[in-house]
Amino acid sequence: MSGPVDHVALQALLRPDKLAAVDLAQGRRWTYAALHRAVSHWARALVTDFGCGVGDRVACLSRNRVEVVILHLACARAGLIFVPLNWRLATDELKALIADCRPALVFGGAELAAHGLAGLDLDGHDWQPTEAVAATGPALDPQRPSLILYTSGTSGRPKGVVLSEANLGQTAINFSLLGAVTPSSVFLIDSPMFHVIGLVTSVRPPFMTGGTIVVSDGFQPPRTLARMADPALGVTHYFCVPQMAAALRREPGFDPQGLRGLTALFTGGAPHPEQDIRAWLADGIPVVDGFGMSEAGTVFGMSLSLAQIEAKAGSVGVPTPAVQARIVRPDGGACDPGEPGELLLRGANVFAAYWERPEETAAAFTPDGWFHTGDIAQVDADGCYRIVDRKKDMFISGGENVYPAEIEAVLAGLAGLAECAVIGMPDAQWGEVGVCCYAPAPGAALADADLLAHLEGRIARYKLPRRFLRLAGLPRTGSGKVLKGELRALARATHPDAPSPP
Repeated sequence: MSGPVDHVALQALLRPDKLAAVDLAQGRRWTYAALHRAVSHWARALVTDFGCGVGDRVACLSRNRVEVVILHLACARAGLIFVPLNWRLATDELKALIADCRPALVFGGAELAAHGLAGLDLDGHDWQPTEAVAATGPALDPQRPSLILYTSGTSGRPKGVVLSEANLGQTAINFSLLGAVTPSSVFLIDSPMFHVIGLVTSVRPPFMTGGTIVVSDGFQPPRTLARMADPALGVTHYFCVPQMAAALRREPGFDPQGLRGLTALFTGGAPHPEQDIRAWLADGIPVVDGFGMSEAGTVFGMSLSLAQIEAKAGSVGVPTPAVQARIVRPDGGACDPGEPGELLLRGANVFAAYWERPEETAAAFTPDGWFHTGDIAQVDADGCYRIVDRKKDMFISGGENVYPAEIEAVLAGLAGLAECAVIGMPDAQWGEVGVCCYAPAPGAALADADLLAHLEGRIARYKLPRRFLRLAGLPRTGSGKVLKGELRALARATHPDAPSPP
């Protein structure tokens, strides 16, 4: 006789009447008993009503809603693979992803019609069944894939990251340990559910511990602030990228007193300027930087202690004992403390393969199973990690390594600057030089010379950008990452006399 098949099934036995999920846009609520019933209903329906078989893909194109979570968990129970699609993509891009994963079914909301895509309307089905159904399908195998997350495609076409229940379960453990997740935790989810933060890190830890998810259909700074401060919701955990955190602080109604119920504000996905972190700390709110990725879920996390965050501002923290991390030189040798090198990972949280990309999968791992993250990191004597930059973003100017994130962090302290990104471009004299792409804050009179003057004396001269590109805003992916490939194309168009990339 077997026990509960997953964490939702376990919580339905332990605390059936506990609130599991709230859908703010639709005004719906699920207890753990109701959520378990819905997941069981859909696990059965996908197999018996829709004819799906083990390993089939089920895609979904929708803004955040609890039904997306139910579909994903139902796919895991039925031996299927859930594929959330990025609704911010262009129609041709979406069609390419659908052609790549070849789903047996496509579900969606209004986004399906907006892109002229065929599929099953989420609003045309019952997501709160009142009758329990018997389990069907194969026994849940933790090693079987249950999710494909497509990378954001900042370089090249997106790849499908294949994740198993074992991978997702380890991320639940990792973040629960680092983020102090308990049965009293309430996660407000603004992050899109086609992203690892929105569908995995914000969902699996609270379900593992018996907490609650509150699902929002998107980030709107004034609305998000009000929800974070609403005692009726009782939000304790909130994930965002640093740009979202900055937008919250810029709101006229920003009042840190209303956010004191937060365990922490968790940020990642991009470098977080130290002065911004310290501004939150001065308000008594822990801003906990961490590091994760589609291929590995939660990897590092900072302490929740205000004093420790202050002492290590800019660090992404430490791993749990289940995560193995190494920092290596180009020859594979171990870096010394403080020395930048590529971050390699190994552990149960790390994915096994890219969807139908055997050559790219093989290239992503060392012969002994370490995953090349492509991130440049360093670790200090206390074991705290810091992400220096993406390996592919580093450029070499006059024989010296230049890390754009270091320059961007210095510029983050410049008044009147809304956002910036530095890229390396070919140069006849220096091999490569930095191009600073920037957007001034509304109404700010900011010129190229102001940025250069701010950098002078704060970084080595060889790191100073040689060119500047003023924009209305930086192009970003749905998860907030800067599209540096688009910036390089803009820079080439602006400086056509520059040498072409080799």
